[in-house]
Amino acid sequence: MTVAELGEVGDVGEVAQEPVLPSLSPSRAADFKTCPLLYRFRTIDRLPEQPTRDQARGTLVHAVLERLFDLPPGERTHAAATGLVTPQWERLVDEAPPLGDLLTDTEREAFLASAGELLEGYFAVEDPSRLEPAERESLISAVVDERLLIRGYVDRLDVSPAGDLRVVDYKTGGAPREAFEARALFQLKFYALVLWRTRGVVPRILRLLYLRDREICDYAPDPEELVRFERTLLALWQAIDRATAERDFRPKPSRLCDWCSHQSLCPAFGGTPPPFPEREEQAVDGALIPQEDDRLTAGDEGEASRSG
Repeated sequence: MTVAELGEVGDVGEVAQEPVLPSLSPSRAADFKTCPLLYRFRTIDRLPEQPTRDQARGTLVHAVLERLFDLPPGERTHAAATGLVTPQWERLVDEAPPLGDLLTDTEREAFLASAGELLEGYFAVEDPSRLEPAERESLISAVVDERLLIRGYVDRLDVSPAGDLRVVDYKTGGAPREAFEARALFQLKFYALVLWRTRGVVPRILRLLYLRDREICDYAPDPEELVRFERTLLALWQAIDRATAERDFRPKPSRLCDWCSHQSLCPAFGGTPPPFPEREEQAVDGALIPQEDDRLTAGDEGEASRSG
């Protein structure tokens, strides 16, 4: 990712620009918690990662569910959702051609059918004809402590007539084991904090919809909890800032290493990280601060970051 750009004082008569704050998304914050070296590889080195079929499937299902709510309520049927699968896949491949390389012509039909099975799971836990989302795939952001921009993309935001907020996140993987569940709740608390700081309302419900297992997980945050979470985020950013200044991002081996694309560069697996990228750095108050700008996304392994 690029680094926070400092405003520069120009010629006489020009006004100095305000510095752009460093930013953090739930995905990259969770990366650092999981493994500091993974954070470096993704955010500072910006190493490419080949999407998996599971990630592509997750991206496709999210796209279909977003477009489903463009239809009038009475037309939001399972058949209509299934009918969106192929055109949405073709759109995604047009926008990101590497996705098309994941499948042969003979594999494509089974892949699209598997997305349809996940949509069956969605209709088993929700009736979209009874819903009218206030926002879909919405970018939300807030500044905390006047020094860090936190932001992310919410799959869906529902607002009741009384003004209560419900944050909804679609998960195309199975209901999580402990490690993934903690990551998912971290992501939702991140959203809740942003909404509270920007709209003055603590979401009443944070909802995870696990489409494969047809399960709903609801969580009700409270202000005291979000205050503690805000302190946790600031402490996390301080750790990221320190690691960046010292160029010290150490691997943290765990079961999640099985999903990592960068084992060949990881010292824990006998690899050597690339040189720290000078071009991605700028000095800010004596520290080197990477600018986090990833789209949000997938909260569990098995979903991809989504663009557009």
